[in-house]
Amino acid sequence: MEMAKWRSQDVKTRVYEAIERAKRTQPQLNAVVTFVDVEEQLKRLETMDSSLPLYGIPVVLKDNVNTKGVLTTASSRILSNYVPVYDAAICEKLTAAGAIIIAKASMDELGMGGTNLSAYTGPVHNPYDLTRISGGSSGGSAVLCAAGISPLTIGTDTGDSVRKPAAYNGIIGVKPTYGRISRYGIIPYASSLDHVGYFTTAVADAARALSVLAGRDDRDMTSSYEPVGDYEAALNSDLHGKRIAVIDNIPNAISEEEILENFNAVIDKLKARGAIVESVHLPDDLLSVILPTYYIIANAEATANHANLDGIRFGVREAGDSVEEVMIQSRTKGFSSHIRKRFVVGSYSLFVENQDKLFRKAQQVRRLIVNELKSVLDRYDITVAPATSTIAPHPEDSVELGLSDTYLVAENHMILGNFSGYPSISVPSGMFSNMPIGVNLMAKPFDEQTMFNIALAIEEETGWKGKTAEVEA
Repeated sequence: MEMAKWRSQDVKTRVYEAIERAKRTQPQLNAVVTFVDVEEQLKRLETMDSSLPLYGIPVVLKDNVNTKGVLTTASSRILSNYVPVYDAAICEKLTAAGAIIIAKASMDELGMGGTNLSAYTGPVHNPYDLTRISGGSSGGSAVLCAAGISPLTIGTDTGDSVRKPAAYNGIIGVKPTYGRISRYGIIPYASSLDHVGYFTTAVADAARALSVLAGRDDRDMTSSYEPVGDYEAALNSDLHGKRIAVIDNIPNAISEEEILENFNAVIDKLKARGAIVESVHLPDDLLSVILPTYYIIANAEATANHANLDGIRFGVREAGDSVEEVMIQSRTKGFSSHIRKRFVVGSYSLFVENQDKLFRKAQQVRRLIVNELKSVLDRYDITVAPATSTIAPHPEDSVELGLSDTYLVAENHMILGNFSGYPSISVPSGMFSNMPIGVNLMAKPFDEQTMFNIALAIEEETGWKGKTAEVEA
């Protein structure tokens, strides 16, 4: 349900009903880690202007967003006792815009994963089919939006951690330009790839949310000075003359006919609205190494970022007879085996003798990939591709097996948006086997307006605005 319909209710009614729905569906979805007390927030709201853009809107935060005085675990056992002493920048912006933060949502542990199966509180379930995954790492936030519990939920996106769960759950998932939203107070994964992103059920709400969240923050030196527009007011779905590129490596790597038929139907509708749609082909050898390049860079940066989670400076402390033993025990018990493997990969890449042949080589390959993408967006307004190669899988089918093009290219192409920092959005495009599917758009840096405009045209054609799943509690 989009924000306009939420606003038709009394503020306290809408907030408490959202909390009640979240609690009622928690046994089915397992999406909430911590509920946030809203009493003080509602009292503060009484002194605020009711015309604020998010006035009285219940919002959910991914559990790697620092909230002063509220448990923030990043879904990892090692942080299961961490209560921040300050708010993240986006918390300040949400509160100033009138939002009410109602819960902290489950995620893949420390953001490292794409299934939301690794959270220490257990897996998150897809509201369209509870036997299927939510996608990750922002799975809890995605599910709580898709189930109609909150019209705006916050996630983070390091590889496709907002945009893939958005496609799996039939909602809008936005990853804006790198630096567009401050990351101050966000527990990091990989600093050169991390973006704050978010979920909504309508493009207009997504445009409004970016105007609230974006802007320079001196506490995050990577945040941009680029002016922030009124993206919602400027929405325009007229596509005449818009140049759209289909990177054909991606649909060529998909074997699911229904996914391709849906995608081609979207393309035909864009053409009918006056868009110029053409296929382009990127070097196959570069697209096939997106994933290994990502693993090297992301895990190396994660290893550095999380060196302080040692049971001494941060994290649950395990007993030991020496400082070294305390650190070993704390990290061994505090992290799942999945995370420890990633730290091993990251550490290996950062060994002095390996940096040139692994970490720096990966950075060079990343630059080659981004240059190819830039050459496309120098000629086109936007790229479009199927968001995923299939519907949300069952847990036993989501294990990353094989090195086929379907996996390497079709399932990981959205990493292009993180390598480049370019803005990207996933939009629902239909249903297949009673599960939602979507398409993904990517635009030039800081051209979120064009991205939203074309996404709006797709939304108008598909009729998916405001749709949510019914969860039987």
